[in-house]
Parts: sequence; C-alpha cells; structure tokens
Amino acid sequence: MRAPQFAYPRLWWGLGWALVALVIFFSLEPKAPEVPGDPGNWSGHLLAYGTLAGWFTRLLYARRSRLIALAMLVSMGVVLEFLQGMTGYRTYDPLDMLANTCGVLLGLLLAPPRLPNGLPMLERCVRRVAG
Repeated sequence: MRAPQFAYPRLWWGLGWALVALVIFFSLEPKAPEVPGDPGNWSGHLLAYGTLAGWFTRLLYARRSRLIALAMLVSMGVVLEFLQGMTGYRTYDPLDMLANTCGVLLGLLLAPPRLPNGLPMLERCVRRVAG
C-alpha cells in the first residue's frame, strides 16, 4: 500500500489536530455533549474517536506509524477519562475508556485500504476553490 502524496499536507494535519483539540475540549467542558436516546453516550465516544482514528489513518499509511497514532488516541481517551474524574464536575467512567477504544478500532476498520481514502478527492475540491 503506497501513501498518497498530498498537495496540502499542513492543511490535513492541521485539521486532524483541530479535531483532537475539539475532542479534548468537549471531554473537559463542564456540560458533556449528549446524544438523544443514548444515555451512556456510547455513540458520541464511537463517533469522536472513530473520526480521529479514521482521519489519521488516511494520513499515515506505514503500519508502525498507524499503530503509534492509534495507541496515542487510546491513551488520550484513558488520560481524559482520569482528568474528567479530577474535575469535580465530570465523572470518571471506565466504560467510556472502552467506548473510546472501540471508536479507535472502528476508525481503523474503516481505514484504507478497506475503504477508499477520500482526501485526494477533497484536495481536488480545495484546488478548484483555491484557484
């Protein structure tokens, strides 16, 4: 599997890190975002960590790089859960760590080569808009 060459790698990496910052923000803000009909908010955890894993696996094609990134995302979920328990306004829940890890695995399962990498197509759109 050969990694695509991106015309705007800084943009894609910047968006990835912005997604990480967004997950950290929503994990530590006083009022947790809720998904209607999902009291344990598993869908939110799956969506957030699945999106992060899916994004970074589209940027990283080397197996070792992917595994390191995914391990870092799982670690981030564990650390954020402990931090939530220390805030006084959020709760620590080991099941949330499991949900985050399942989201990371879901993102990996949906990563190229199983599904196509949509970033080259997105780059073509950016090029047209940028002129």
